[in-house]
Amino acid sequence: MFGPDNLTEKVIKRRREMVFIILSGFFLGTLAILNILGISRQIDLSFYLFGSKIPFIVFVGVLPYPITFLCTDFISELYGKKRATMVVWTGLILNIWVLFILWIGGALPPHPELGPDNLPYPDDFNRTFFMIRKLTFGATIASMFAYLTAQFVDVQIFHLLKKATRGKALWLRNNGSTLISQMVDSVAVVSVTWFFAKDAINITYGETAFHAITILILSNYVFKMVSALFDTVPFYIGTKWLSKYLQIDPNKDYQEDASESQE
Repeated sequence: MFGPDNLTEKVIKRRREMVFIILSGFFLGTLAILNILGISRQIDLSFYLFGSKIPFIVFVGVLPYPITFLCTDFISELYGKKRATMVVWTGLILNIWVLFILWIGGALPPHPELGPDNLPYPDDFNRTFFMIRKLTFGATIASMFAYLTAQFVDVQIFHLLKKATRGKALWLRNNGSTLISQMVDSVAVVSVTWFFAKDAINITYGETAFHAITILILSNYVFKMVSALFDTVPFYIGTKWLSKYLQIDPNKDYQEDASESQE
């Protein structure tokens, strides 16, 4: 099924490892960026529809987030559940590493004098670091809870759907796993952020915390949902091309299971 290319086993193995490293690198690099930027800014993308204002507010960290699910879907499809799970665990270790660097960076001397907002005074050059540290701590803790839950849900549902459809309906496992896991992620990350870093959620005068949190959850989820739907075509094209380039049959195990069941 892979064409007339006569590639040596060494070349094929090198290609597979190279692509795996690239996908894992994008996944882990994006994860680090979104944890550091995370909740440092809320972006207001509200719009008017039929004369009514539709609130649409997302954290800046959510912008690169959909790429993490695309990467794990590629890894799940091409390399299997074990490799995808391994990358998810590596991402958790990365979260802990980010927290450790932030902690030790603030614990080492000199220790600046803190103002009423529990940050160095505005004229202290240390203020920028401690402000980033405060926000990133909240974002990373929230991300760790949401990340573990959502990514494992994504991998589990992806393979559950793949098994149920015997490797068919690629669009179903790509969108189904991502849409469900990103709802879990949106609820978890906003809720935990509110618990650990209330200052990061901007609540306007007269607005209740429940309303602000609900708008953030829905806005973040809609953004991720639309992104997931748009990545279906790249996922189809990428899977087809990479399957040939890497000489991998993603449905081999399921085709063998079907043959055995028929016997």
